[in-house]
Amino acid sequence: MVFRGQVKVLNALFLSAVIMISDSRLMAKESNIHDGPSTIKAGNHIVTLTIEPRPVCAMKELTFNLTVTPCDKMPDRLLLDLSMPGMQMGKNQVTLFKKSASLYEGEGIIVRCMSRQTLWQVTILSDELNNPVFTINVRE
Repeated sequence: MVFRGQVKVLNALFLSAVIMISDSRLMAKESNIHDGPSTIKAGNHIVTLTIEPRPVCAMKELTFNLTVTPCDKMPDRLLLDLSMPGMQMGKNQVTLFKKSASLYEGEGIIVRCMSRQTLWQVTILSDELNNPVFTINVRE
């Protein structure tokens, strides 16, 4: 009976480690979006995200700007997915429209989490960019 308890504990620890490893693969380095643009490398592209107004707060209309270089062969629209790591918040996506050769823009709202957590993932849903992820903290 004691052995079964130990196996359950080990299984739980192993499962937690697997979840942490898989989550860390998906999450980019946390960026301080409140100070200005955040840039990551996505394949052969450099992707820069800016969110205005700053500081970035929940429940406010926000403008999302995305600069992609090089931008040749990119579609006229991109979809930005807003989610929380490890928590189901429902679908929250922003359509970004191409404004110039390398600039996309769209408007949306980051909702307030009932648990008061503030860590969010901003994923650019794009096969061309390999779905890059920005991780940000949103202010209340």
